[in-house]
Amino acid sequence: MAEQTSSSIVVDAPAAEVMAVIADFAAYPQWAKGVTVADVRSSYDDGDATQAGRAREVFFALDVSPIKDEYTLAYVWDGDRQVTWTLVEGKMLKALEGAYVLRETGGATEVTYRLALDVSIPLIGMLKRKGEKILIDTALKGLKKRVESGD
Repeated sequence: MAEQTSSSIVVDAPAAEVMAVIADFAAYPQWAKGVTVADVRSSYDDGDATQAGRAREVFFALDVSPIKDEYTLAYVWDGDRQVTWTLVEGKMLKALEGAYVLRETGGATEVTYRLALDVSIPLIGMLKRKGEKILIDTALKGLKKRVESGD
């Protein structure tokens, strides 16, 4: 996979609250711009303490002009510290790897979002990085607003 684009934001909440919002896929259409469907297809069982009950595979429908796609991501959770994902299948996406990395800092949480993607249509590297940066910044701002509003 190509190099990842990353960005960080500080959310005024403990890591557990931030991760709870990240893990609540059913609510994504309410706050994650462009996500019209986020459907958990499978979850981890309670035997794995760091991933218990959390989503293993999630189907998404995304509609952010000019990108409209449907894809499935596989998730791996590390408690309230990190979640990573990889593309299982997609229509427009050929590859996607990402992560939310959480670090508590005195009552607040620094959230770093890393993303690398590849699409089936040719894109100049600089344009792809810009697209990743827009996706990341939009997601971080939406996450911060959602967590801090307490919805």
